[in-house]
Amino acid sequence: MAEICPVCGLPGELCMCEEIAREQQSVRISIDSRRYGKMVTVIDGIDENDIDINDLAKKLKNKCAAGGTAKDGRIELQGDHKKKVKVVLEEMGFKTEVA
Repeated sequence: MAEICPVCGLPGELCMCEEIAREQQSVRISIDSRRYGKMVTVIDGIDENDIDINDLAKKLKNKCAAGGTAKDGRIELQGDHKKKVKVVLEEMGFKTEVA
């Protein structure tokens, strides 16, 4: 028996909740400088209630071949990956804004 989405009530294969949540969110991508001049790409504005931020962080880390973390509703990737992150997030259906 297929899983039923608790939000929309549709079967798991037909559920559109996460895709709709992606389209409605505006994600900001920025660069932050840390200790000793290290650059960090910060992805902010993702609602943790609608989207699994840890899974998204894992996908971004794999695509960028970089380390990073997801904490306090933000994803931080080691290094300057603004362009690559923007392309990947737009392919996933997010609206992005580069700061």
